[in-house]
Amino acid sequence: MSDDLNLDDFICFALYTANHAMNRVYKPMLDALNLTYPQYLVMVTLWKEDGQTVGAIGEKLLLESSTLTPLLKRLEATGYIKRERGTDDERVVIIRLTDEGRKLRARAASIPGCIVNASGQKFAELKRLRAQVVALRDALESSAA
Repeated sequence: MSDDLNLDDFICFALYTANHAMNRVYKPMLDALNLTYPQYLVMVTLWKEDGQTVGAIGEKLLLESSTLTPLLKRLEATGYIKRERGTDDERVVIIRLTDEGRKLRARAASIPGCIVNASGQKFAELKRLRAQVVALRDALESSAA
């Protein structure tokens, strides 16, 4: 009889522990930038396209505004971003990088390469793995809906 409750066979446990290992690699690099991982994701999103609404950032990062708002307030307190009310609709909050936030990009530029090196994998292998994980996430999201 097979044991369906074998932790070593759980994909969820493998992903969970891989996430923890990934965070341990990121932590010293992000600490040097005074960022948490979720804050880093916001900054990466803004470095690609500055001046986004809270809603747009939330959609890209799959985060609710109730989770995002305190995170953005902390980023604003560090001086990396500023929050502005929309001129057409004051309910809309637009997030813009400060000069300090733009400068931070150069200091963060080496992080992706460090992650690739720490993984011991080739970039192409990680790209394939990422595609598989995203497909798994999307399938699970569809199943849950």
